[in-house]
Amino acid sequence: MKYLKLIGPLLLIVGLLGLHACSKEEAAVAPIEEAAVAAEQTADVAQEEAATSADEATSETLEVVEESAAEDAPADEAIVLAVAEPPVAPREWQFKEGQHYARMVPTQPTVGGADKIEVAEFFWYGCPHCYDLEPYIDSWVENKDSNVRFVRVPATWNALVRLHGQLYYTEEVLVRNGVIKDPGGFRESIFQEYHRRGNRMTTEAAIQKLFVRFGVSEAQFKATWDSFEVNQKLRVADDLARRYSIASVPAMVVNGKYRAGAAEAGSYPKLMELVDELVLRESLR
Repeated sequence: MKYLKLIGPLLLIVGLLGLHACSKEEAAVAPIEEAAVAAEQTADVAQEEAATSADEATSETLEVVEESAAEDAPADEAIVLAVAEPPVAPREWQFKEGQHYARMVPTQPTVGGADKIEVAEFFWYGCPHCYDLEPYIDSWVENKDSNVRFVRVPATWNALVRLHGQLYYTEEVLVRNGVIKDPGGFRESIFQEYHRRGNRMTTEAAIQKLFVRFGVSEAQFKATWDSFEVNQKLRVADDLARRYSIASVPAMVVNGKYRAGAAEAGSYPKLMELVDELVLRESLR
């Protein structure tokens, strides 16, 4: 019975091959029949011409290879055929689309220009997973390639989360303007407030106190907090979250094309390896 089960598929494969060969044979039938008819029509003429030229053919010798060339070539010399260069093997990628990351179609806009490959982290200060990912992000940023631009984009899902997004962009502007001298320490302090001290930072007044610790005056804070620039950045964050379909944080987006999270990658270190691989994919385009 086991052999009978094997015979069935083999017969099917043979049958398919037969059909393929048969189709070629069928395509060649018409030319063969036309050649046969033409042969019959010219047979007599060919016989007469053959008889007339028989004597001339015997007195002539057809020279195929020059004698000197035949003598120079070794009798047992192997015939070497020209072989094309073997194709380059495709790169073996560690991570798979649909399993470890999602590809966004069409590719979406990025925060910066097309001069660099952009890696964006979507986060929320109140997210414990974002807090856990932070050291891995910091280490990756220190060692990233110069053709890679890293940006952070705060989540803005509800009133509290959006308030913390406004906190982040106020911080970003003040860092750029040189008002906050220790951006890493400031960011760590915000995470600590929420996750270690229980300060949920639910009001503008509570948030302002944190800026004061880092030498930001009330006037500097107010001017930046309510500025057009910060509000515009929040609108961009809203738009990007919608375009990238960000449903949870932390989430990493590479060049507006690939989206991934630690859960899909398997761990925080694996997530950063995935980011590097996606960056490499983009650099090879």
